[in-house]
Amino acid sequence: VTMSDTVEVFVGETVEIPCHYSFSEDPSMVMIQWFVVSNGGNRERIFYSDDSMRIADNGTDFTARISMSGTLGNLVLSVEDVRLRDEREFICQVNGMSAGNAESKTQLKVFDPPEDPVIEGTHSGVSVTSDQPSLIASCEVRKGYPRPNVTWYRDNTLLDPKPNLISVVTLVTRESSGFYSIESKLHYKVAKVDKDAHFHCRVSYSVPGAVEAADSKPINVTVYYPTTVVEIWKESPEGLVKEGDTVVIRCRGDGNPPPIFSFNRNCVNHFDQDLLILKGVTRTDSGAYQCRSLDLDTDEEAMGEMQLDVHYLDPVKVIPKESEVLSKGESLTATCSAKSSLETATVWLKDGRQVGEGPMLLLEDATFDTAGDYICVVTARPQAELQVTGLVHIIVQGELPAACVRRVHLSVSLLCTQMLLPRGVSVCVRVCPCASVPVCSCQKWHEVLNRATANGAVSVATIKVTADITAFCNATNQMGADGKSFRIKASKSCPLSGWRETKGSGVIIVVIIVCILLLAILGSVLYFLYKKGKIPCGRSGKQDITKEKASKGDIVVEMKSEKTEDAVLLKGINGEKRPSNDQVIGGVGVLRPTGMGCEFRVADAQQVYYMCVH
Repeated sequence: VTMSDTVEVFVGETVEIPCHYSFSEDPSMVMIQWFVVSNGGNRERIFYSDDSMRIADNGTDFTARISMSGTLGNLVLSVEDVRLRDEREFICQVNGMSAGNAESKTQLKVFDPPEDPVIEGTHSGVSVTSDQPSLIASCEVRKGYPRPNVTWYRDNTLLDPKPNLISVVTLVTRESSGFYSIESKLHYKVAKVDKDAHFHCRVSYSVPGAVEAADSKPINVTVYYPTTVVEIWKESPEGLVKEGDTVVIRCRGDGNPPPIFSFNRNCVNHFDQDLLILKGVTRTDSGAYQCRSLDLDTDEEAMGEMQLDVHYLDPVKVIPKESEVLSKGESLTATCSAKSSLETATVWLKDGRQVGEGPMLLLEDATFDTAGDYICVVTARPQAELQVTGLVHIIVQGELPAACVRRVHLSVSLLCTQMLLPRGVSVCVRVCPCASVPVCSCQKWHEVLNRATANGAVSVATIKVTADITAFCNATNQMGADGKSFRIKASKSCPLSGWRETKGSGVIIVVIIVCILLLAILGSVLYFLYKKGKIPCGRSGKQDITKEKASKGDIVVEMKSEKTEDAVLLKGINGEKRPSNDQVIGGVGVLRPTGMGCEFRVADAQQVYYMCVH
């Protein structure tokens, strides 16, 4: 009789136990008996078979679960729903009567994998200063058969027990059901490098024909260690520190838990956890700052240090300090300086435009245009927001030139054009014969035009000349203000030297004179033909020619743009459509005899033409 030494099966499955036999001579009868060996070593028959019958013995654990199959010489005993207590020796006994008898046995091994391991780390944390290995974690494995095995790993490295460094305590429990439960505890002497380490346990268990394993989840334990290095730094503001800033200094150590910090400067301690706030710093706050930590368990002290530099820019010192009066043609050197902890750059501005660079500004051969406010701007580099300004007021005295000479009691028209940058910002332009802007009440004046253009605004005003006049044009918007002045001298004559001729005015004058001559010739011809009766004249036409108008000596001329057409349209001396009050709108001008000659003005957004003819 031959049988396998062992047969392996999972709990709950069906197992087949083979039994092979043979005889040296033919038996007259073959009787088969199956036995199991109890824990005490006693045999218990569970199955019987002969030539006429096959039957399971009653009253055993296998009565309802076993059966036998096979052919002569090759038998198989099947056991259904295998249980843990079925792990026994199974004996197959063959009796051939006179042919002889024999038996053999098989050890049935039953397996049931355990549940996944459950790991739990220590909640209190462990200290590197402990003399003995500290409890790191415990691992529990339940309901496994046969007994599983638990091992420990640190970052996937097996931890073998070592005296005073690593120890593993294992508690094995055999339940009434026959399963094993295991609780394993790892004791480990930690170091600072273990603060980032991960620990896990692994359970190994047997299965039919192999050994398998299952890992727990990894855990990280809290490791306490003293502070050895302290770092101190300026958290805010970013970049350089200037007077008035709020400075935040932070301190950090490499220990766990964080120690108590103290900030020190000039032997003065500040206890404020890991943060020091300095509000409204001044240059006196510059210096070295220390941060110290003290470990209460080891009494070890560590320190970090940083240098704080508070930069400053003092108010400017300007020479001359107040207003300086210059005569025309004189020169002046103005200076501007400011003490700073950084390198500085100085520029000079007048009316918003840069007129100089550096701490000195040289004003040579002063004119009336030299007068005004000069602003020096001192900026610290590279701290652009650290900036101070100073002011030098220059007054230039001397005789004012006459910008234009006008005959007394005649009116003068003034045009003021404001070029606006950037576009889209509204501007208001006013011309008035005095400095009290916007309310002008010193003399009677009349603004005949104030309109916005594509690039700014245009204003035209008229005033009767009774004495020498200085008129002011001021333009303002939300981005600033600018102004110009006009000086008009009252005279009984109008010399040509008193007029300003802009580019292209000579051509216009020639065109106007030619037009006047042509108009006179045309009028004479028409009148001659009318008298001869060659030209019939309706009533309405006659009325137009003979109509009387006030100021019939005025001639209104409209100048059209050269970009559209080159034409000059002269309306009749007594035409109806002359603008009232010498109004100048969109390129319309006024030609008027003055007694001493005549004057012609064309006003638009680009040019103004003046003419005086004797």
